[in-house]
Amino acid sequence: MTDDAPKMPTAAMIAIGDEILSGRTRDSNIYTLAQTLDERGVTLSEVRIVPDDREAIVNAVRTLSGRVDVLFTSGGIGPTHDDITAEAVAEAFGVKAPVRDDALAVLAEWYAKKNQEVTDARRRMARIPEGASLVPNSVSGAPGFRIENTFVFAGVPAIFEAMLGAVMDDLPKGERQAVYTVIGEGGESTIADGLVSLEKAMHGLKIGSYPGKTGKGGPLCIVCKSADEKVARQAALAVESLFRAQGVNPEMVEGYGPVRD
Repeated sequence: MTDDAPKMPTAAMIAIGDEILSGRTRDSNIYTLAQTLDERGVTLSEVRIVPDDREAIVNAVRTLSGRVDVLFTSGGIGPTHDDITAEAVAEAFGVKAPVRDDALAVLAEWYAKKNQEVTDARRRMARIPEGASLVPNSVSGAPGFRIENTFVFAGVPAIFEAMLGAVMDDLPKGERQAVYTVIGEGGESTIADGLVSLEKAMHGLKIGSYPGKTGKGGPLCIVCKSADEKVARQAALAVESLFRAQGVNPEMVEGYGPVRD
């Protein structure tokens, strides 16, 4: 992007869990967060996946919280021994994470409705860093929290999404960029030079090229993105011409087009 483009708020995410790194769990929270932030004009600039390791979490939080406007974490705030995110985030910000009365009260009210007790294991979910505010959890009761610019959510997708929805009013908002996608059959190499020339020629334009997932042809998606709607659309029209010069009849859509695995 050119220097005269408006600055968009930035965000990062830390997905925490051995189960993600081992391939046992396919993370969907990154996709949920990326879509939500894009709609708010916030750039998700980095995602890290770290194990259930205190030092790894502390280092990631310290690094990323100082680099972006808002940081999100997912996972590791449940009732089991390997749920260590609360203590790690607290350490990253130089505070402790005691069992807090306000979090206990939330848990007590939730489990009372089910005629259940707050067991010792459930008390672990009331460990909240000093000075953090609670994030409500309408799905399973146990709260997440916010400390400074960092939001700490559960890793279960339904809970992550509910917590994200609960803090929308607290998130930064920027100018959403205009996006057009051109879809056509063909290989990247046939239009690659034209894409380079186009991006250089149009101020504030960013072009992304995304081939079919097989790597053997199939639909090629060219995404044209700019803070200036006119620039994005003109670029997409030019990309259509590049396809047609190769004997391909492309389709142009507003937005990112179909989601790919």
